[in-house]
Formats: sequence, C-alpha cells, structure tokens
Amino acid sequence: MSVKIEKFTISTKGFDDIIDITSKIQGIVSGFDVKDALLSVFVAASTASVVTIEYEPGLVVDLPELLNTLVPINRVYEHDKKWHDGNGYSHLRSTLLGNSLTIPVVNGKLELGSWQQIVLVDFDNKPRVREIIVTAIF
Repeated sequence: MSVKIEKFTISTKGFDDIIDITSKIQGIVSGFDVKDALLSVFVAASTASVVTIEYEPGLVVDLPELLNTLVPINRVYEHDKKWHDGNGYSHLRSTLLGNSLTIPVVNGKLELGSWQQIVLVDFDNKPRVREIIVTAIF
C-alpha cells in the first residue's frame, strides 16, 4: 500500500460560502499519477465542511436556507456564551455536514455521479483561509 498527500488553501468569504473544488481535486489526483485509489478530502477546520452536491444556483441557495432552518445564526449558543465569538452555529453546521469525504478513483478519475461536485462550505462568521488535505491510498 502506498500513500500520496497534497495540501492546498482556499480563501473564503465565510457565511455559508460554497466553493466548487472538484477540478482542483481532479488536478491533484492527475498529478498523483495513480490509476485506482481511495481518496480522502479533508478540511482542517471546525467551522467548515467538505461535501458533494450538485453545484448549481438553486442548490447553492437551498443548502444555506436548510441549514439556517436547522441551525439558525440568530440564536445564542452555549459556545458563544463561553467564547463570545458569535460562531456557535458554524461549529454545529460543520458537525452536521462533516469535514471529510472518501471518493473512489478509477483509471485516474474521480468516481462522482453525473451531477455531483465536491464543494467546500465555510460557515464561519468571517472570511478565512482554509486548508484542504487530499490523501490517496493505493
């Protein structure tokens, strides 16, 4: 078994910023020069997530609306009482969606569905620079 790892950063706007990173991930996989592998995509953050979604204008609006219904911004969370940073909601949203994905790589290509893209979602209440760690196991 072999492992290859690459890291990159992305600047975000925060506040449910959704960024399509599919082509960046595929470029990294191509650079790994692996035929078949399991790929892990991980965001090193407690207020951001990496998920798959159909990256289209309707869902880019619908996802934050759903999350605001489940975990509203305008509520006081225990985290906010302790740290006074107002981003308790962003930690909970990240927990719901998760920080990583596992994606099969077959013949050097990401095995994604026709309408499936890999996105970074930043929930924090300010812009951030997020580190994404891509690991191929083959």
